[in-house]
Amino acid sequence: MNIQVLFEDNHLIGVNKPAGWLVHGDETGDKPLSDFTKEYIKIRYKKPGDVFLGVIHRLDRPVSGLTIFARTSKGLTRMNDLMKKREIKKTYWAIVDERPNPLKGSLTHYLIKDRDRNVVTAYAKPKYKAAKKAVLDYEFIGEIGSNRLIKIDLKTGRPHQIRVQLAKIGHPIRGDIKYGYRSPNEDANIHLHCRSMSFIHPVKKEEVTITADPPEGDPIWNLFSQYWL
Repeated sequence: MNIQVLFEDNHLIGVNKPAGWLVHGDETGDKPLSDFTKEYIKIRYKKPGDVFLGVIHRLDRPVSGLTIFARTSKGLTRMNDLMKKREIKKTYWAIVDERPNPLKGSLTHYLIKDRDRNVVTAYAKPKYKAAKKAVLDYEFIGEIGSNRLIKIDLKTGRPHQIRVQLAKIGHPIRGDIKYGYRSPNEDANIHLHCRSMSFIHPVKKEEVTITADPPEGDPIWNLFSQYWL
């Protein structure tokens, strides 16, 4: 199966992950995006033997959008360092049912993950010692019918962060029944998309911005095509 490569050089490769795909292999045994990307590199560059590919970050399986991998150990180490220092600007788009009030703002919560159930709970205050602080900025972009497009600038990178924080303020993401949306999407995916990342290249020291369009053919995302054409 073909993948959509958005950026590549000797150290990094950026791919537009389809909703429903795993980034990295898990117990399901389903072939992940990382394996497809390795195959792409092997064929394109005629590489013999195993191909190195480092996973820098992950998107939840039902989420689409930009996923960046490292092609070298140097790239992986330095990108991980940028992640830890929060020097990578990450922007997401989400579709919800209602306008947020206010239309623009910042959210801070404290998250606890139940690993057995794979569910995260958000608290307004640091109620538990193990809670992780989660921060994001959001902005209402536009609406068509009952669908509202929200831009999220992610300040921290916690599991399920955007999903649980938007749900906490009464705006679960379309299709995300795990966090309170009323019904699933037909394909079981959700309308959350990693739109772009900006950072200083860890080796070349040049500013890089990589942008990914939402899934083609999705009728709900296509309503908002004017915002990315």
